[in-house]
Amino acid sequence: MQDFIDNLFLDIMAKTVNGKSNLNVIGVGSGSGELDLKMFSALHHKNPGMTVDNEVIEPNPQQLHGYKDLVSQTPGLDYIKFNWNKMTAEEFQEQWKEKKGTEKADFIHMFQVLYYVKDPGATISFFQSLLNKNGQLLLILDSGNAGVVKMRNTYRNQLGTTEVNRSTGDVRLFLDSMGVSYRSYVLPTKVDITKCFIEGDEEGEMMMDFLTQVLDFSKTASPELKARVMEFLRCPEFSVESNSKVLMTSNYELIVLEQLTSGRKQI
Repeated sequence: MQDFIDNLFLDIMAKTVNGKSNLNVIGVGSGSGELDLKMFSALHHKNPGMTVDNEVIEPNPQQLHGYKDLVSQTPGLDYIKFNWNKMTAEEFQEQWKEKKGTEKADFIHMFQVLYYVKDPGATISFFQSLLNKNGQLLLILDSGNAGVVKMRNTYRNQLGTTEVNRSTGDVRLFLDSMGVSYRSYVLPTKVDITKCFIEGDEEGEMMMDFLTQVLDFSKTASPELKARVMEFLRCPEFSVESNSKVLMTSNYELIVLEQLTSGRKQI
């Protein structure tokens, strides 16, 4: 992911930040903020005079607290103004409609968010409608061949969901069917999941919650289900073990949409 930020991300954002003194950003599902701050750092290094207004949307209170802690411990962020929203993407959308919001954003990113919304098309359409001229919406999800997607779909009934886990393949099919233009990039990634196999490790348990999309999975799952899921994640088809670490292949795909212009089809 760092290679993406240092290279492809800056190329994607070049048109958006060109000539900007201030960048309006909406981060949907920003988690504990590590990716956000890395992106801002790269942009700031390239555009040191630009300020950032950052609207953070994150429903998980632990993740939001972690983001705030990270900000307080990271020096040199005086160029960023943070506005915190403990809510889901859909709650933000409803609030926006209720207050009849008119503000626009230059950059909106949604990392691993479309798994959790009821209507991904409506969610994409709403956030795309908030883009300024030259604004861009970045959607990041697991590609269809990622191990975590296959794990979720294999055990979805036992994990308590009857829906097939969405991947960028599903999103691309939807966008193609609607005639919406976009650009896509594959981001080969290996995720260190070693701590998932350390009993009682807090960070590992939070990672398992994310991987399975089940709150407190390590504490609530039956020993049999937990063993099967852990074995699946460690399968050589999806993970490699190197230097006492378990690295899971989790290729992400990035889909980029721009502001809708007259004559272009809305989702």
